[in-house]
Amino acid sequence: MSNVSPQLMQRIRQDVQSMHAYAIQDSVGMVKLDAMENPHRLPADLQKALGERLGALALNRYPDGRVNDLRAALAQHAGMPDGFDIMLGNGSDELISLLAMACDVPGASILAPLPGFVMYAMSAQLQGLAFHGVPLTADFELDEAAMLAAIAEHKPSIIYLAYPNNPTGNLWNDDTIEKIVLAQGAQGGLVVMDEAYQPFASKSYMDRITRHTHVLLMRTLSKFGLAGVRLGYMVGPKALVAEIDKVRPPYNISVLNYECALFALEHAEVFAAQAKDLREQRARLLQALAALPGVTPFPSEANMVLARVPDAARIFEGMKAHKVLVKNVSKMHPLLANCLRLTVGTAAENDQLLAALKASL
Repeated sequence: MSNVSPQLMQRIRQDVQSMHAYAIQDSVGMVKLDAMENPHRLPADLQKALGERLGALALNRYPDGRVNDLRAALAQHAGMPDGFDIMLGNGSDELISLLAMACDVPGASILAPLPGFVMYAMSAQLQGLAFHGVPLTADFELDEAAMLAAIAEHKPSIIYLAYPNNPTGNLWNDDTIEKIVLAQGAQGGLVVMDEAYQPFASKSYMDRITRHTHVLLMRTLSKFGLAGVRLGYMVGPKALVAEIDKVRPPYNISVLNYECALFALEHAEVFAAQAKDLREQRARLLQALAALPGVTPFPSEANMVLARVPDAARIFEGMKAHKVLVKNVSKMHPLLANCLRLTVGTAAENDQLLAALKASL
């Protein structure tokens, strides 16, 4: 029972009251394979060096111009083209919220394929924008005809294309993406290519971004290996980024966050080796899953594997009883019926995941 007074409850938006908060699963004592985190910790010598560096920061001051050193380092790391600029967010989630805020003109809407990342729809709702979801095909490919029809009908302000997609893990057809990008540009809308899982993918849209003036590319350091640091970044044509940057809170990146990120980029080879290990583990996991009776894994270019199982709810609980936590996505969308999303872990964690899955089948 709510103990907030009825009068006060009237001051809180009705749609917010009927929402469910983003659920974080309790993972104490579990092999945690539910949130696409990099399972590798920093090596001990780097932990010590980072601790000393963070300890020396002036925490009594607001973040300073050093944040621009990070912007420059990230631009170089990502291979940002000339004439483009970079904007930082407290995770990609903040950038998604800021985009909805910046584009909230009367009649504006956001469009994205479904199933996809939940924050695209949530940011639209919270900002009072319409959200239009277009179902993928049964094999999780973009439905070209449906996407183009939705662009023509709704004339969305923003289209999100996650590349690779979450929770399906796949990269989409290049020609289809290009048709969607051109159609959206022709009606004067934005396209945001969300490359959260870029460290694990075989290609990036960065090679093609200079062809367009209405495409933004978003990445994060979460999958790079710094999920706890909360740092997302967005690259796009200078003039466009300058407009969106106006809605960003002035000190949105803490000194601890940007110093951690700078430190990580100075040791990029450590994280590159971790990503390589996870790509190799993903291949091994896909092969092992395909050999299990009744389990259908889908191709993945991310650090997760979507797998269809005979009974997702029962197998999820069975794996949990074996102390392995994954994500049951089967109720997220009809296309995901009986699907579990498995984060790629270390070799030992993947052994435990496979053993728990076998025992639960």
